[in-house]
Amino acid sequence: MTPTPAHEVSGAINALIQGRHQQPHDLLGQHLEDDGLRIRALRPMAAGVRVHFADGETLTLEHEAEGVWSAVRAGATETMDYRLLVNWGDGYEHVQDDPYRFAPTLGEIDLHLVNEGRHEELWTVLGARVHEYPGPLGSVRGTSFAVWAPRAKAVRVVGDFNGWDGRVHPMRLIGKSGVWELFVPEVGEGAVYKFEIRGADDVVRTKADPMARRTEVPPLTGSVVDEATHSWADDAWMTERAERNPHTGPMSIYEVHLGSWRQGLSYRELAEHLVNYVSDLGFTHVEFLPVMEHPYGPSWGYQVTGYYAPTSRFGTPDDFKFLVDTLHQAGIGVILDWVPGHFPRDEWALARFDGLPLYEHPDPRRGDQPDWGTHIFDFGRLEVRNFLVANALYWLEEFHIDGLRVDAVASMLYLDYSRKDGEWLPNVHGGREHLEAIGLLQEANATAYKRVPGIVTIAEESTSWPGVTKATSEGGLGFGLKWNMGWMNDSLRYLGKEPYHRQHHHGLLTFALMYAFSENYVLPISHDEVVHGKGSLVNKAPGNRTDQLATVRAFLAYMWAHPGKQLLFMGNEFAQPSEWADGRSLDWWLLDQPGHYRVHNLVKELNRVYRGHQALWALDSESAGFEWLDADDNTGNTYSFVRFADPSRQSGDAVVCVVNFGGEAKEWMRVGVPFGGQWKVILDTSGYDQHGTPSQADNVLDAAEEGWNHQPFHVTVRLAGLTTLYLAPVTAEPAPAEPAEEAAPVPGKAPGATVGSEVPRAQGESRRPRNSPVTIPTPPVTEEER
Repeated sequence: MTPTPAHEVSGAINALIQGRHQQPHDLLGQHLEDDGLRIRALRPMAAGVRVHFADGETLTLEHEAEGVWSAVRAGATETMDYRLLVNWGDGYEHVQDDPYRFAPTLGEIDLHLVNEGRHEELWTVLGARVHEYPGPLGSVRGTSFAVWAPRAKAVRVVGDFNGWDGRVHPMRLIGKSGVWELFVPEVGEGAVYKFEIRGADDVVRTKADPMARRTEVPPLTGSVVDEATHSWADDAWMTERAERNPHTGPMSIYEVHLGSWRQGLSYRELAEHLVNYVSDLGFTHVEFLPVMEHPYGPSWGYQVTGYYAPTSRFGTPDDFKFLVDTLHQAGIGVILDWVPGHFPRDEWALARFDGLPLYEHPDPRRGDQPDWGTHIFDFGRLEVRNFLVANALYWLEEFHIDGLRVDAVASMLYLDYSRKDGEWLPNVHGGREHLEAIGLLQEANATAYKRVPGIVTIAEESTSWPGVTKATSEGGLGFGLKWNMGWMNDSLRYLGKEPYHRQHHHGLLTFALMYAFSENYVLPISHDEVVHGKGSLVNKAPGNRTDQLATVRAFLAYMWAHPGKQLLFMGNEFAQPSEWADGRSLDWWLLDQPGHYRVHNLVKELNRVYRGHQALWALDSESAGFEWLDADDNTGNTYSFVRFADPSRQSGDAVVCVVNFGGEAKEWMRVGVPFGGQWKVILDTSGYDQHGTPSQADNVLDAAEEGWNHQPFHVTVRLAGLTTLYLAPVTAEPAPAEPAEEAAPVPGKAPGATVGSEVPRAQGESRRPRNSPVTIPTPPVTEEER
């Protein structure tokens, strides 16, 4: 190879120093020439540079210009391992490796998949990844930096390892892929970095890594090199998960904002306190508001800047894995909120990443979200879709997450979402459907379900879009579950009415059953319903505090029995009266108040009953699992229905639910039941009244052979005002309750409190025994007999 002419070298050096060179490896590193092996090193501010070769030879480099040093080893006919000996004017020679002697760390197949938008493990090739390479002069450990910026004129990596001096580490553009890459030796875990990008507009911007797996603690915005070392111990959970169907299994979800559940706790501290608390309450899953890195805390995580990084506010990625691992070992699934619909406009993050709109759609009619002051992803761009689909897989696979709840799906589905005429751009057919976003959701769901058995995806979708939970192969969006926003809105409207006036709004609770089986639903009482002036759940109910607490107890029991999975935001499990505020902890002191403690204890009992009765979850999405007993008692403010576990309704588990949302007791009320024999009251929310109201729980009733509510039998119960009852058939004495584990927290104590004094109970109150689920050996009943 002939040497590069001097004028070309001079021009290349100038471009390099000015941050305009796209192929620094063509100039730097080692290159065979006619006269031998040329070594050219970039060491601005150095006083002298020598090179030491693997065969023991040492060569002094001459300064060419602008910190570029060069020499030729005459007669050399092959490249070889070497190290630089750099004198920084301190009287010592520092042994350093040269980034520009290394081949690209991305292969052709990886680059092809990136550009095709089909690299399902994108996080394994882009971002910052620690590598170690063997060699004659010893192994080399460092970090490979790779970033997609297809229209950038040049990219340099800067960080605490090079004094944030962009001259030191210019990156190379690999072919026409749009990917820039550089392996930097001796940079490891904990190093802080960013990319200095000269954009298509010739403006230099310093950007955080879109693929960073760790970040500085906000308000700092640097990306951090991370190397995973967590050793998972949830093998049993993961094996069982792959064999379970979360859509037909029990699912009661405790929704948590990590920063305010109990302020000041790290991921590892939450792994003790939160896990103990949720285990004691009996929830099957927790759902975390977005844990992905976000610069503004009060956004609750919904304005994401670091899609691949758990927020550093509470620890490292390994710390977050430890929390997930501990939850799994306790038998609790983990769902994360995921926000693929929009991202903030922060100049240092994704916005105009390579000087022009890249991640966002270039047309503001599609690329701007007016409601939230954010950008909308360009869902039609293959690489952007790949970024999002791989991100979903990243959390499911790398962090063992069990499900993703996708935020604001409606804003993605409709091009005219929250826009006036003329402010939106129709699709190719002239319609309002966002075809590219639909494709992204379908691809993400189909890929997640294909790759990760046993997971679930959940849509927060507030419209009547058809087929949200229908398979993509059938034209649906492919979600596993959908938040039932209609049920939530109607239920909370009803809850806010005075008992006397509820008779005029009876249909608010029955209407949900008109569409309850059109999708697979989650019933959400989420963070959105207890913030921004909406008031707390308990304060939505009218009356004095006693009536409010009774209403909440009746409502929660009604919710747990209604078709659909349940989601309850933190604080509602003990009826916190104050509105949720992200800047302070929950009002844990309320658990010292008998009335609030009993709501907490009721939620615990609801989860126990729920887990133990298949009728309450096995057929959530099938009409065969539900039958109204009386949906029309508007003057009495009562509702009654029966849930079945067997579609034939002739065997298996069954639970009858009777709700009185009126203020007056129904002294003796007939309730139709589908089977004869004995029925047991397995729940009576009036028994959780702090004033010691007598409870019917555990009462065994004989079914009368007289039809009622379109059923062949009936029982008679006393139904207190603002109360919900559950009944289940009984044929044998239940097995004794399992003793509580020694390590379980005392119900009613603040999370992490030591066992000592329990929350006081009302005089004469005793803890209700934990009976095992009962079975039904009643002979099958034919349709003719019914």
